[in-house]
Order: sequence, then structure tokens, then C-alpha cells
Amino acid sequence: MLVLMTFSLVTTTSCKSDDDGGNPGGAPSGTLVATVDGVNYQSLDITSSATVTSQNLTIVASNADAKAFAITIVGYDGPGTYPIGGGANIFNVASYTETDVDINNPMNSTTEVWQAPFDDTQVGEINITEETDTKVIGTFNFTGKNVNGDQSEKTITNGSFDLNKQTAG
Repeated sequence: MLVLMTFSLVTTTSCKSDDDGGNPGGAPSGTLVATVDGVNYQSLDITSSATVTSQNLTIVASNADAKAFAITIVGYDGPGTYPIGGGANIFNVASYTETDVDINNPMNSTTEVWQAPFDDTQVGEINITEETDTKVIGTFNFTGKNVNGDQSEKTITNGSFDLNKQTAG
């Protein structure tokens, strides 16, 4: 079963549209910015990156307030628009995480994760506008659901990134 799932994952595409990925957004170099339920977010340069492999793009970004984004495009093949959700064979995912650190008792710290997609509908998209030898630039938006917690939803808008590129495999 695991082999079949792996094969299916590798052989499917991410359903990229052929457009150029749209507007590059306005994130400062090395960071990811977004609006989370109306509150501005900006990551730190040192904790933000885009990693490109032969078939995937993974974006990770966090800030000093213990809030983070993770975005993965499966079947990545360069600039274009990639849906988050929208069908059984679309594996692109995004998440927003908030960790509440209890300084007095770190074992009491809590982490909440809002993930997308959370059902079979399209809940957002990632637009890669530019990829160079050193950068990945684009925009994103999505609605995430806290499926393992209180079932609340967070709306992520005005997302953009201008991240340092790493390559693997």
C-alpha cells in the first residue's frame, strides 16, 4: 500500500496553470509576509527559505512570536499558479502555526495548526512569479482549519514571499 501511495504521489501533477504566476507581491527580500485574520505577519530572514527539489517546492517561514508558515507544492515545475486543494489528485498543502510558549513551564506550551486543504474543495492558491538561481518569489492565500483543535478557521490573505532558494536532490 505504501509503495502504491508513493508511486501515485510521484506520478501525479499539482495541476499548475500555465499563467506566469501573477503579481510578485511586496515581501522584503528574504521574508514572507501575510495578513492572518486581519493581523499583519512578517517572518524573519534567518528562519525563512524555499527549498526546490526535482519535483517539489517547500517554503518554511517563522517569526520571533512563534508563528510560522509551511507551504508545499508537489509536482513543482517552475513559475505558475498552483491550487491548494480542489481534488483528490492535488497534493499542494499550506499551514499556519501558532505556538504559545509557557516560559515558566515549557511542558505546558501549546501549538495550534491551521491546515489547508481540510476537505476536497480548493481553499487557496500559490502563485510563483519568479525563480532564479538564488530566489523564489510569489504570492499566496488560503483558508486553514484547526482540524485537530477547536475546528476554527483562519483566513490568510495578502501573502507574499521573496525567499532565498536552496536546492536538494
